[in-house]
Amino acid sequence: MKIKQLIVILALIALLLTGCSRQSTTSANDTAGTQGSEAVGATSAPTANPTEAETAAPTIAPANVDPDATYEYEVREIWTENNGNRIYGEAYIPITDGRSPLILFSHGLGSNHESGESYAKKVAPRGFAVYTWDFPGGSSANNENRSDGNNLEMSVMTEASDLDAIIETAKTWDFVDTDRIFLAGGSQGGLVTAIGGVRHEDEVAGLILLYPAFGMAMLGDRYSDDMPDEIQISSMTVGKPFFKDLIGYDVRDEIPNFDKPVIIIQGSEDNLVLPSVSREAADLYPDCEYKLIEGAGHGFSGEEHDIATEYALDFLFRHI
Repeated sequence: MKIKQLIVILALIALLLTGCSRQSTTSANDTAGTQGSEAVGATSAPTANPTEAETAAPTIAPANVDPDATYEYEVREIWTENNGNRIYGEAYIPITDGRSPLILFSHGLGSNHESGESYAKKVAPRGFAVYTWDFPGGSSANNENRSDGNNLEMSVMTEASDLDAIIETAKTWDFVDTDRIFLAGGSQGGLVTAIGGVRHEDEVAGLILLYPAFGMAMLGDRYSDDMPDEIQISSMTVGKPFFKDLIGYDVRDEIPNFDKPVIIIQGSEDNLVLPSVSREAADLYPDCEYKLIEGAGHGFSGEEHDIATEYALDFLFRHI
C-alpha cells in the first residue's frame, strides 16, 4: 500500500508540474502577442516596482546609410502641436538597422504636405527619413489642410514657430538620428527653412532650399503704412499678421553667420523667385552650393524634379 500511495503521490506532483509549465508558456506567448500587435504610440502598463535597468530606453545606433543601397520604407501619420494648433504630418521612414537621418520639409504658400511627398518617395528608399506636414492656415482652398488654424492668422513667422516646435518634437522620435537632422523647403517654405536654420544651427546638419522666397522680406515694409485686413497673394487670402510679422525683418541679415552646409536649387525661368535673388543669398552663406536648373520655373516637375532630387541626395550623402 505504501508503494502504491507513493506512486500516486508522485503522479499527482508530475501532473501539477506539467500544468504549471503549460500555464507559464501560455502566459508568455499571450504577452508576446500583445506587444507585437501594439499600435504606434500606445503605452504598455508598467510593471510593479520596475528596476532602473527595466525602465531605461534601449539605445539604437545610427543607421549606416549605403549610397548604393535601396531600402523599403513605411509611412506613419504623426501629429504635433504648436500654439494650440494641432499639426498633421506624414513621416516616410526607411527600414534600416538603426536611427535614420531626417529631413524636415516645409511646403510653400498655399500648398500642403503633399508637396514634400513627391521628394519623400524618392529619398526614403535611399535611407533618409522625411517628415512633411500641413502648416496651420498655410494652404489654399484647392489643397486640403488637416491641421488647425486659418489663413488670416498665418504668417512666415507663425510657420517658423511651427518649425521650431516640429524640430523639438522630432528629436524625440524613435527612428531619428538627432545628429543628422536636415531642414528643407520650397518657396515660402524655403524662407521658413532659412529662418529655422538660423534659430537652430547647433541642432541641424544642413539646409536644402528650393527656390527660396527671400524676396518676401520686402512685403512687410511695402504695406507698413497702409496694411490691408486681407489681400490675395497667388492662390491665398492672407491677413494683417502676414505683413506685420515681416516689418523690419530680413533673414538675409543673419544667414552670413550660418556655418552649416547649404544647397540652393533654383529654376532659371522662375518669375516668382528670381534666380538673381537666390544667387545673392547663396553668396551670403559661408558654405553654400548653388544649382541652377535650366528651363525650370517656380516648382519642379518631371525631369526637373528628378534633377533637383539628385542634387539634394548628392548633398545629403556628402554631409551625413
